[in-house]
Amino acid sequence: MSNRTKALLLIFSILIVDQVVKIIIKTNMVIGQEIPVLGNWFRIHFLENNGMAFGMEWGGKTGKIALSAFRMVAIAGISWYLDSIIKKNAHTGLILSVSAIIAGAAGNLIDSAFYGMIFSESWHTPAVLFPEGGGYSSFLMGRVVDMLYFPIIDTSWPDWSPFRPGQSFIFFRPVFNLADTSITTGVLAILVFQKKFLGEHH
Repeated sequence: MSNRTKALLLIFSILIVDQVVKIIIKTNMVIGQEIPVLGNWFRIHFLENNGMAFGMEWGGKTGKIALSAFRMVAIAGISWYLDSIIKKNAHTGLILSVSAIIAGAAGNLIDSAFYGMIFSESWHTPAVLFPEGGGYSSFLMGRVVDMLYFPIIDTSWPDWSPFRPGQSFIFFRPVFNLADTSITTGVLAILVFQKKFLGEHH
């Protein structure tokens, strides 16, 4: 199997799984609903955000449009880079890592670009796909679906602590999705194995 085929298979596999999971969550849960999976350590917790990884936000409506535009340019640029390293027969690990980053960025872009147009709101009842009268927003104004929550440590700061005494402490607090995981995994793999990956590709 060629590296190009491997890259395409990875990209489409991540996209399909990411979107299937998001659609299942949106059409069966309401925002804020939570399902324990591994006790209190891993929970499915349905949230939506305006487009940045791990639930972060920036700049309101203008920032959201700018973020979507940036993501489109980034996907185009990284796709060009992927094509170039495939042609240069770069290390397979580098090709797959870049592919994972593209897939994750594309997965969240799909939410932002289209979910507002094709889904109803999820606040009080599960969303309806292709509702009568249209979706909850317009093109590029959809919200990204998050659901993976790993509050491995859920405790409180001791009363004697100089930092937030008696207040809640949760690690890991962000709720994220498979697309975020794909981007993070791809970036970390490149950072950790850069000598191995880039040693064969100049």
